[in-house]
Amino acid sequence: MDCFCPKSTSVHCKIVFLDETELVHELQNNSNGQALLDIVFRHLNLLETAYFGLRFLDLNGQTHWLDPTKKLNKQIKGPDPYTLYFGVKFYAADPCKLLEEITRYQFFLQIKQDILQGRLLVPFELSAELGAFILQSELGDYDPRRHGYGYVSEFRFLPNQSVELEMRIAELHQTLIGQMPAQAELNYLDKVKWLEMYGVDLHPVLGEDHVEYFLGLTPSGIIVLRNKNTVGNYYWPRITKIYFKGRYFMLRVTDKNNDECTYGFETPSKSACKHLWKCCVEHHAFFRLVQVPPTSPDIFALGSRFR
Repeated sequence: MDCFCPKSTSVHCKIVFLDETELVHELQNNSNGQALLDIVFRHLNLLETAYFGLRFLDLNGQTHWLDPTKKLNKQIKGPDPYTLYFGVKFYAADPCKLLEEITRYQFFLQIKQDILQGRLLVPFELSAELGAFILQSELGDYDPRRHGYGYVSEFRFLPNQSVELEMRIAELHQTLIGQMPAQAELNYLDKVKWLEMYGVDLHPVLGEDHVEYFLGLTPSGIIVLRNKNTVGNYYWPRITKIYFKGRYFMLRVTDKNNDECTYGFETPSKSACKHLWKCCVEHHAFFRLVQVPPTSPDIFALGSRFR
């Protein structure tokens, strides 16, 4: 006799945090994304939640941000457990002005990851300074009894890390004696925030001339990059419409004379185009707010108004 077992109504979600720790939590499959976000924020004791989100990969390898307003089973497909990655979704223009130390720490972890994975390029001397701040944060004061030759090589700062860089980091670490971990992390953020590509969310596109570009989403607007050089800059207040059709992504922008121009770009796939559109709409809404209330959950819903 056939056995008809009831379909499971719960699912396990595995959250991978920026410090590489993990949290597994069981939820109803029809729970919305906000329920999972609330669990994550409570786990981290985060109040300034609006800057953060959860990423996941679809079956085609396309990255998506979890939509707080939609059910989990309508967004994520695949076997149990669902795997999601916690991270910074909206980079504060000045992370040093974030109110909570724990918020600044999560930004510190995110930017460390951005640099290590090659998303944020840093010149040699600044890499050494940043590496020294990381050691001060994680190891405390330099102590020759504990920190012998080669101790820096136990840490990874860059994708291609040289012995020369490690030696320079060790030299600078010795100059930071007395600096508390939280201060080292704040000094780290104060250095990286000036980098041209800090907090830029890059998306590959083709221009109307079929030349390869990247669209970069920033706190101030959208930049257009070609061969790592900025060739266009559209500020959020001047962007009047963001829309897409199939694989084609369009921006309507007003210039200084209030004349409107439309710019079009081709994306690798329909899924990539929708992801770019959604990211742009959410960035546009987020960074046009004058102030981000520390506990405002409504900011996450901004993208849902533009379906």
